[in-house]
Amino acid sequence: FGLPSSKMDLCFVLPVSAVSSASVAPQATASSVRRSSSSSASVSPVRSGNLSKGITTDGRRFFAGKQIAFSTAHRSVFTSTVVTEATLSQEKIPSTEDLLKKERSARTQYTVDGQGYLCCEKLRVKDIQNQVPESPFYLYSKTQLTQNYKAYEDALKIFPKAIIGYAIKANHNFHIAKHLCSLGSGAVLVSGNELLMALRAGFDPKKTVFNGNGKTLPELVLAAEHEVMINVDSEFDLEHIIQAAKTVGKQTRILLRINPDVDPHVHAYVSTGIKNSKFGIRNNRLDKFLARIRDEPMVKLVGVHSHLGSTIKEVTIFKDAAVIMVDFIKKIRAAGFDSLEWLNFGGGLGIDYSHEGVEYPTPAELIDTVKDVLLEAKLGIILEPGRSIVGNTSILVNKVIGVKTNGNKNFIVVDGSMASLIRPSLYDAWQYIDLIEPVEGPEKVFDIVGPVCESADFLGKDRSLPTPPEGAGLAVFDAGAYGHAMSSQYNLHMRPAEYLVDGDKLTQIRKEETLDDYLKLFDC
Repeated sequence: FGLPSSKMDLCFVLPVSAVSSASVAPQATASSVRRSSSSSASVSPVRSGNLSKGITTDGRRFFAGKQIAFSTAHRSVFTSTVVTEATLSQEKIPSTEDLLKKERSARTQYTVDGQGYLCCEKLRVKDIQNQVPESPFYLYSKTQLTQNYKAYEDALKIFPKAIIGYAIKANHNFHIAKHLCSLGSGAVLVSGNELLMALRAGFDPKKTVFNGNGKTLPELVLAAEHEVMINVDSEFDLEHIIQAAKTVGKQTRILLRINPDVDPHVHAYVSTGIKNSKFGIRNNRLDKFLARIRDEPMVKLVGVHSHLGSTIKEVTIFKDAAVIMVDFIKKIRAAGFDSLEWLNFGGGLGIDYSHEGVEYPTPAELIDTVKDVLLEAKLGIILEPGRSIVGNTSILVNKVIGVKTNGNKNFIVVDGSMASLIRPSLYDAWQYIDLIEPVEGPEKVFDIVGPVCESADFLGKDRSLPTPPEGAGLAVFDAGAYGHAMSSQYNLHMRPAEYLVDGDKLTQIRKEETLDDYLKLFDC
């Protein structure tokens, strides 16, 4: 599990002369810029037919009067802060109403300025695109990332003991992980390499959880050595954990992953808490697991775990699961296990990929739904989200290669592809797409496609956009989660660079991979 230190410490702060705050027009949300015709004088006349009317042909384009509606749930974040009783005694616990008001009023960091240019914090995205040499590239907002984290931190203050654990699988950029760690985050891991990176980023292993249905013995030995909590997923997994604990000579804290069999009403690929899932123990064999744990002094049962899935839109589902999990806790305690400390509730809050103004549940709403059940159980709570931390912090910025038609369909061909962002191809996922600059071309319905030799290579279908010229910038929104993390080298398109905006400062936080990097792997 070695890590190449030369690549882990990569960080370049770019000169901001070309993208300084002075070059950015005063910002406003897209809706406020185009809400009334009185603002038309400050808006570029490009697309004026739609801009002045504040309408769209498809109800989606923010340049045509629709706000870039990162819903407040989009601003949610799970990071592993431990909230203690001492903390609670020093801080006033905000009411649910106060938290909801704060979350609903939180400002998105992707806005449109008076001239119709998309901005990330204080920088125009087009200026950034003109400055950096790579395309496509991922762009992140540090302020949005911090804002998302704080929403969960505030929501969990009602609990005497809580851990917010960032699911590193959602986005494993080293600098993003380090920033979350600096805010108080712990980590949720699904591989040995994720654990090694988390350790290097500074995460406290005692606030870390190792999940997975196929953890290898070397990975478990690593986890046991660093005293992280480990989820038990099966009979063989428990035996491997015991073997790892004996290998390192340390008692290992474990949690039982139980499937509450609650349907989260999401895509089948991201539903993980139903009885036919590959994750979790067989609930009807709970007594067998408890007997084995009772007989083995090298493991200590400290809690239970569930994870319903991802992109969840209904908080009532979490309450259903909480009631079921508390019932399991009562059975475990009745079997003589008084050492339970944690109910790990997983993650799963969805974010607003459509930007149609629908309000997704917020961290405060999630906690408000389950707090009575969880407080009654007298356990600490662990949350382990990823998407709701990083999803809306990033856009994938592409460059238009050209426009074509086959007589039936129109295509905008960009340099980004399924190799850069596979969610649309893999899940048939909808992600909001628009141009980052004013464009004069006639409005048409396009498929947004890349250069990869696959018919499945698309970023979006049936999008109404003005016809862009070659070289125009096009952004796929909400690309921070399972974007770069799932990118590939298919067709030898190398994984993109990543940049972070902090106010008026642009920092490169990952290099673009090169063919030389790839070819070095064959120097055996």
